[in-house]
Amino acid sequence: MKVVIVGGVAAGPKAASRIIRMNSDAEVTIVEKGMFLSYAGCGLPYYISGEVKEQSQLMETPAGVVRDATFFLNVKNLQVRNRTEVLEIDRSNKRVLVKARDSGSESWIEYDKLVLATGANPVIPPVPGVDKSNVFTLHGVHDAEGIKTILAEHKAKDVVIVGGGLIGVEATEALATHGCRVTVVEMLPQILNILDPEIARLVEQHMEANGVRVLTGSRVTALECRGESDDRITHVCTDKGDIQADMVILAVGVRPETTLARQSGLALGDRTGAIRVDDHMRTSDPDIYAAGDCVECVDRITGLPCYTPLGSTANKQGRVVAINICGGDEAFPGVVSSSVCKVFEYSVARTGLTERDAVSKGWDVITAMAPGPDRAHYMPQAKVLLMKIVADRKTGRVLGVQVTGPGEAAKRVDVAATAISSSLTLDDVAHLDLCYAPHYSPALDNLITAANVARNKRDGLMTGISAEQVYRKIQDGEDFFFLDVRSPQEYDQVRLPSSTLIPLGALRKRLDEIPSDREIIAYCQISLRGYEAALILKGAGFRDVKVLDGGIAMWPYEKATAQSS
Repeated sequence: MKVVIVGGVAAGPKAASRIIRMNSDAEVTIVEKGMFLSYAGCGLPYYISGEVKEQSQLMETPAGVVRDATFFLNVKNLQVRNRTEVLEIDRSNKRVLVKARDSGSESWIEYDKLVLATGANPVIPPVPGVDKSNVFTLHGVHDAEGIKTILAEHKAKDVVIVGGGLIGVEATEALATHGCRVTVVEMLPQILNILDPEIARLVEQHMEANGVRVLTGSRVTALECRGESDDRITHVCTDKGDIQADMVILAVGVRPETTLARQSGLALGDRTGAIRVDDHMRTSDPDIYAAGDCVECVDRITGLPCYTPLGSTANKQGRVVAINICGGDEAFPGVVSSSVCKVFEYSVARTGLTERDAVSKGWDVITAMAPGPDRAHYMPQAKVLLMKIVADRKTGRVLGVQVTGPGEAAKRVDVAATAISSSLTLDDVAHLDLCYAPHYSPALDNLITAANVARNKRDGLMTGISAEQVYRKIQDGEDFFFLDVRSPQEYDQVRLPSSTLIPLGALRKRLDEIPSDREIIAYCQISLRGYEAALILKGAGFRDVKVLDGGIAMWPYEKATAQSS
């Protein structure tokens, strides 16, 4: 069996290696137009920062062996033709036309099965100046080396990142590590559009606290050279003003590389533009498979096509391709769009649907904010986690979870991804038998607490109100009683605007100070005491009582301090 694989970064090498393991007699050829094979693209920001010392580490096996053409031939018995481009797929004769980029020679390679693992290309915004020498995309090793060279020469004091998605946000820390002044310009109203606005704003505040300037709702109109050189950008022009720049990184996003598929008449997805595949990763030609960042996925929650380019997904799909090529019967069930990244001291992780996406797709949702320590609060290693859970109000099915903060986020989102993939409800999650020890989690894990808060809302035990709704009330001058039930010491350190302090322990004795004819919104640091205060007030006959979701810990707007007051 002759198998030709187009693409040698993630899905391609994974499929090739698995095919050889299952069928040692197969003749497998990887054709890769670049120089580097099977490299960890997600590790490029850490190579730029210096946390990963050598370029070769991004291409090594866990045993420290570099995955180059010699490795694939000697260890895997795979033929690798790197720096070679596939020009054409001849489906009727089952062959591909390839061109060696060094010599320019062309030849045909026959196949029984063809795998397209062509990946994705960075989106280049249609503005003048994107072709200059100090403009990069951070989409491959070549760009990473160019960025490192400029940083090593200390020629990038001011760096502008165009785009506030995962790539752009991850790059900020790498650049700040080198002492750069970093500005992120994002066209949308928020960074990280994979999150709901209030969670994204918390990440934005953390970036700003680390010296990063974040400009949302700003459109780049041009990249200009105003110095002596006409090859180096000096200013990024936006619709809100110009920004000085010694280097520009374009991180607008990626789109699937489908040129070969389109030219050969393979079906593409109407919604995504990526290669359409069935659950066995077959294209519209049964002898051609596709995997990785070039293909369309299925959202396991909605059942709709989606595009989620991730290295983890690519590797899983590559394995499915190999099993089916070798006569197996394995389906790829789709994704719930789980992802995580590091932003300075914060983790940012999510899975499933955001509240915004769920509402747009017709769900009546219930949400809950659940800030809290990621392990027993008395442990010195405890760090705060800021969590949001989204569920279907009618069935209780968990639809999505978002987490940020300095605490351990990934394991909570991994559990949530499992729950969402299994269609578990809030009740199911609340009773998960998760492991507990003070070093690793609170007695009730953060995810369980989030589910319980949502259940309290569902069961009418708590009426929550979002920070955005409260902020609007303050801005509009609405008449409500904003009740802070923390301690005087906490109140003196930081407080929310227009609030009144009555500590929880004194609340029952001071009920006469609370107006019975106004809306009451109670809060504390994480709104646990706020919830207890609401129960006391309701028990005392107060009717319109709400709890600020997430408390002061998840308030994404300005706060008042003793100095500012």
